[in-house]
Amino acid sequence: MRADVNMPQVFSGILLPESFMLSHGFAILAAFVAINTVMYAALAAAKILPKIYLGDLVNNRNRRSEPRSIYPDGEK
Repeated sequence: MRADVNMPQVFSGILLPESFMLSHGFAILAAFVAINTVMYAALAAAKILPKIYLGDLVNNRNRRSEPRSIYPDGEK
């Protein structure tokens, strides 16, 4: 007696019917998953890169034009 006589036929690789895969709702779900994946990849890349401080890039107006030391010529 064969072991596969009473086994149901299973199509390998087919999980959902083609009509569901081509539906509008599945396309929206696939787009959401794609955008979510890109966002998490961007966040992961941002975590490993060094921090960028905008104050270092912009010329600060609060810098003094003259030194305010007790030694005005820079002498000690």
